[in-house]
Amino acid sequence: MEKYQKILAVIDPTTEEQKALKRAIELAHKTQGNIVAFLSIYDFSYEMTTMLSSDEREAMRQSLIDDRKTWLENIIAQENHQGLTINHQVVWHNRPFEPIIEQAIHHNVDIVIKGTHEHDKLKAVIFTPTDWHILRKCPCPVLLVKDHSWPANGNIVASVNVGSNESEHTSLNDIITQEAVLLGNIIHGNVHLVNSYPGTPVNIAIEIPEFNANEYNDSMRQHHQQAMQNHATKYSISAENTHVREGLPEDVIEEVSQQLDAELVVLGTIGRTGISAALIGNTAEHVIDRLNCDVLALKPEGYKSPLQD
Repeated sequence: MEKYQKILAVIDPTTEEQKALKRAIELAHKTQGNIVAFLSIYDFSYEMTTMLSSDEREAMRQSLIDDRKTWLENIIAQENHQGLTINHQVVWHNRPFEPIIEQAIHHNVDIVIKGTHEHDKLKAVIFTPTDWHILRKCPCPVLLVKDHSWPANGNIVASVNVGSNESEHTSLNDIITQEAVLLGNIIHGNVHLVNSYPGTPVNIAIEIPEFNANEYNDSMRQHHQQAMQNHATKYSISAENTHVREGLPEDVIEEVSQQLDAELVVLGTIGRTGISAALIGNTAEHVIDRLNCDVLALKPEGYKSPLQD
């Protein structure tokens, strides 16, 4: 298995329960891949030590790194990783997403795996700024791990946009579907394709009396269903495993994944950054917030991270 040979598992310094490492080990057992358990740390009290000499500050910093290395070695030792190679790295950085992405870029990592946080009182997943930075800026696939297991013969949902003829969408559809099929073979899962399409624009129906909303909806549905059939056939996915529904992507993907009790949703993100990301956001990010299963986020072909030279 050539895919997923280099796996970067992001370690959470705030907990003993390392969901990302467990999922990385589970995946590596199936692909015979190698894992780097990666921990980025920073202690803001370090900023208050300017009265110390540079040697004393360095000794303090190194002591904290060494302490975390020992802690991480113990975490790894507790996991069942027989037959696997797990290396570990602890870096000092006050913006944890940067060394994670730089590690992925410089070492041609195949996949970054990161656990998500659950809010104790709300029982909902809380995404950190680090999560969003990695999703937007990491060029390789990013797997966000929740608490859903990966049972054999489970369901994998691939979110595609088959209604568009734009080459960028077509290419991303292929990337998403190929990755879902590959993972389906690795973890023995059933691949489903899901596609949403918009309903009748309300303003058109109001402003143009002769506009036939039913005909418009029928035409739109048929167009997307035919496009879905063509796409699914290309990857030998049965019609029973295709889902074309009217609505917003985030609503439809959530609905289908819940109905199927999906173990994994695969989707594309265009990786917006800056003002447009703050104002518009990605469909992927709206979806990810609402899912209770793992999410694999993929970039379009040719995507270049803003952290790349």
